[in-house]
Amino acid sequence: MNVPPFPRGPFRFFALDVETANGQRGSICQIGVACVAPDNAVTTWATHVDPQTGDWSCSWVHGITAQDVRGAPVFAQVMPVLARALAGRLVYQHSGFDQRAMAAACALAGLEAPDWQWSNSVIVARKAWPELKGKGGHGLASLKSHLGLQFRHHDAGEDARAAAEVVLHAERAALAASAG
Repeated sequence: MNVPPFPRGPFRFFALDVETANGQRGSICQIGVACVAPDNAVTTWATHVDPQTGDWSCSWVHGITAQDVRGAPVFAQVMPVLARALAGRLVYQHSGFDQRAMAAACALAGLEAPDWQWSNSVIVARKAWPELKGKGGHGLASLKSHLGLQFRHHDAGEDARAAAEVVLHAERAALAASAG
């Protein structure tokens, strides 16, 4: 039940995504983190997590099953790795779900919720591309099409990377607008 080693920085910011086994927010079965370096290179870290549940009612969304997490670390083993790596750092999520899921999983494991500086790439996208409102919106699937992103939706590592790329695209758009 080893947790994969977390990438070494320096990193400007991170993006985090989780998948859950069921409708209970604390039932995290996969965590992905995109680590963005000062040169904007993105390194992705991901791990399956054994949520120790018999309810896999969200498998239809992401395809992760009890068999996939057999032998994977439990949340209480993964969280210390993330807590050290992301302590006090800027962490993007694409909606508010991931922060709430992490807090719920921490509560279930008897751990304190992380003190990360949470931000939301949906809000970043709304500011950068207001024209998408009512035309598919600012979800990852719509932004995938609009920005030409390449990723497999509902895989925590790939969704985390996509959220980081949304922020990077928005930064470039803001720079271009201020230069123009």
